[in-house]
Amino acid sequence: MWSGFKWDRPPGLSSVILCALFFALPLPAQRSLSESPLVEQGFDHFYNLEFPEAIADFSHAVEQNPNDPEMHNHLAQCLVFQEMFRNGALESEMVSGNNSFLRRPKMNPSPETEQRFLDEIGKALALAQASLAKNPNDIAALYSMGVSYGLRSNFYWVVRKAWHDSLRDATNARHAHTRVEELQPDNVDARLVEGLDDYIVGSLPFQFRMFGFLIGIHGDKEKGMRLVKDVAEHGQTNRIDARILLGALYRRENKPQLVVPLVLELIRLYPRNFILRLELSQMYSMAGDKTRSLEAIEEVARLKRTHAPGYDRVPWEKIYFQEGTIQFWYRELDQALDNLTKVTAAADEVDLNTGVFAYLRIGQIYDMKGQRAQALAFYRKAIAYAPESDAAQESKKYLSAPYHRV
Repeated sequence: MWSGFKWDRPPGLSSVILCALFFALPLPAQRSLSESPLVEQGFDHFYNLEFPEAIADFSHAVEQNPNDPEMHNHLAQCLVFQEMFRNGALESEMVSGNNSFLRRPKMNPSPETEQRFLDEIGKALALAQASLAKNPNDIAALYSMGVSYGLRSNFYWVVRKAWHDSLRDATNARHAHTRVEELQPDNVDARLVEGLDDYIVGSLPFQFRMFGFLIGIHGDKEKGMRLVKDVAEHGQTNRIDARILLGALYRRENKPQLVVPLVLELIRLYPRNFILRLELSQMYSMAGDKTRSLEAIEEVARLKRTHAPGYDRVPWEKIYFQEGTIQFWYRELDQALDNLTKVTAAADEVDLNTGVFAYLRIGQIYDMKGQRAQALAFYRKAIAYAPESDAAQESKKYLSAPYHRV
């Protein structure tokens, strides 16, 4: 799936700030409390990872409401997420710090998909700007404009790796939503962008935070977490998005016990979203609950075997990798080796992150078993498979000294 693992150019400080600001997670498009059944159906498909169906629903919604900028935003958001899903970029590992999304190459959507996305954003911005020309304090138009800029910012970053264009749009998005908060202080949903910005910039080293100051973001991790949590608990249109993002931030803070209830609730709401169940297994494992972790991944396997709705899409290699990784951390080395070997047997088909870490873990297993020659062979395979990845860099360390578990 991946043709390489390199940058178009090395990231400058502005790109470091940019990635920290958005974590490759597009801003959620605002939802009306009285959405049409078609739009509600579209969001049900969207959160269940059924992007072709969601795109079809929102395309019809655009046809029915061509002058509503939010319909265009909804459609554009689906197009972006479909590309992220296709490239294995919707898992919270992307914000964990150990597997930086920055090192992923540009995605390669078709020219038609890229143009369609930009056209929908252009229409949404034009409609919002027309409303603001009549009333500069039109809250709905300001919010919609902020969403459009945010979506395009993430597209420029995730898909094109166009750092400066992305930063410009990200700044415009923040300004628009800050204005919404000024005009409507009780708008809980509009605080999501501020909360994310405060948390993320507050997480950066001081020298990088200085660049956040230049675009008006001072950074405060604790405040940011409180704001995102407030939207997750009290928001009306962005509550689901805030819960997803809050779970990602809790994971980054190594608080899996706080992620579990969020994921369980999301699974109840969106049972066809297999990524949620994979996430649940990971959170149980991080929390030290091996039994529940393995039970959660076995449930994914059961749902796939029984062809439960949504689970035919799950690659078996994802299941093998998850189970093998859990077994690795709990020192069940033979079982882990068996599962991870199944992953590397399909290395040309799995996403890059899964493949390179499978090679690394196998190398570590062989080191733990005292089989140094085999370990070296798999470290070299990890390096060759994705040379600039974190797993490849870690593998290089073990070429000179064997891996030892503490």
